[in-house]
Amino acid sequence: MEALIKQIESEIRDVPDFPKEGIIFKDITPLFKNPKLIKEMVAYLKMQYKDAPIDAIAGIESRGFLLGVPLALALNVPFILIRKKGKLPCKTIAHSYQLEYGEATIEVHEDAIEPGQNVLIHDDLIATGGSASAAAELIKKLKGNVYGFNFLIELSFLNGEENLRDYSKNITSFVTY
Repeated sequence: MEALIKQIESEIRDVPDFPKEGIIFKDITPLFKNPKLIKEMVAYLKMQYKDAPIDAIAGIESRGFLLGVPLALALNVPFILIRKKGKLPCKTIAHSYQLEYGEATIEVHEDAIEPGQNVLIHDDLIATGGSASAAAELIKKLKGNVYGFNFLIELSFLNGEENLRDYSKNITSFVTY
């Protein structure tokens, strides 16, 4: 696991002043130039969750789709798209939240989750926990259970994990800054 984390860290690049001045964006796109690394990451996640009572993976637009879909396939469970407002074609439910640099609304199809399903929420990064909390609220509105959260990157200095603990104690990340 240590070698995998080091490899992931070596591929993530810092982009200063994006999306606005003063923010250092953690860019994961270089990871996807390395298919072997992506396969290792998905294999590790599959091993981590193979015995967990997970009925579906929910990915948060858009970078949460990148590993969320292969993880859902590896676990043989459905993938749920959580998208920005106005991007889903059928009837949706929405939840608004604060970003570290603004405000946003996300939606999910109202038939995406069956009542009682255990859902793992996946995204690329946890900062303040706003988008992950909003995704958890959507799952709860559909009477699903939040099994846990998984991220590629955690910005621990923003304490986002603390905002998720009321939903689940199962919170994991590959890399922590």
